[in-house]
Amino acid sequence: MPMSGFMNPAEFVNIRQSEETFWWYRGMRAALFRMLEPHLKGRVIASALEAGCGTGYFSQLLQRERGWPIVPLDFSGDGLRYARELGVGNPVQGDIRSLPFGEGTFDLAISVDVLAHLPRGDEHAAARELARVTRRGGLVVVRTSALDMLRSRHGEFAHERQRFTRRRLMDLFAGAGIRVLRCSYCNSLLLPIALVKFRLWEPLLRQPAESGVQPVARWLDRLLHAPLAMEAAWLGAGYNLPAGQSLVLIGEKM
Repeated sequence: MPMSGFMNPAEFVNIRQSEETFWWYRGMRAALFRMLEPHLKGRVIASALEAGCGTGYFSQLLQRERGWPIVPLDFSGDGLRYARELGVGNPVQGDIRSLPFGEGTFDLAISVDVLAHLPRGDEHAAARELARVTRRGGLVVVRTSALDMLRSRHGEFAHERQRFTRRRLMDLFAGAGIRVLRCSYCNSLLLPIALVKFRLWEPLLRQPAESGVQPVARWLDRLLHAPLAMEAAWLGAGYNLPAGQSLVLIGEKM
């Protein structure tokens, strides 16, 4: 029987339709890459893992643009079906809390927006597993949702179970044997709008949970993307952001 995963299967449809061009995906990818780039210098990525690949688009992007031999893994058969349709090589069905790989298999282990969907407490097993399958001196890269006060109808729809502070995320991976090289909040400039929307407007409307990954007018997409582009430049210059809707951690296996 195929495993359905921790995320709402209905959200895969929205993600697949939007992740290539939607302002949030484009902006957050840019921020992650700008943060990661300095730590790739002098490194050879001969083997990589994306633990929680979703639809497989990000793995495909890394295969195509970076030339990394990457193994895309997801708990959900729904996500892997899209990955296969995309033509992503070597998709694997498995659990981030018990990865089906040997110790020190990968030069790079990356997990994007997965930890927030795990039941609280299970993030420790996931961190230990990401560390275990990464070779000594290899990189672990994680992005996850930040700050409990930013819980939203979108998070409820997507089955988000927890959010992180910077300190909690850093302690989690330090405890798993990862030396934290960089950890910063992202998606910060839009934080005031998010607080009004999530804490005032949505409770006032009392509407059922729904996906926030919905197409918007082109002008609005450009307007919303602009703050993320500014943040990517700031993060790329080596500066951290003090608060935000997401967190990115880059660490090295000790």
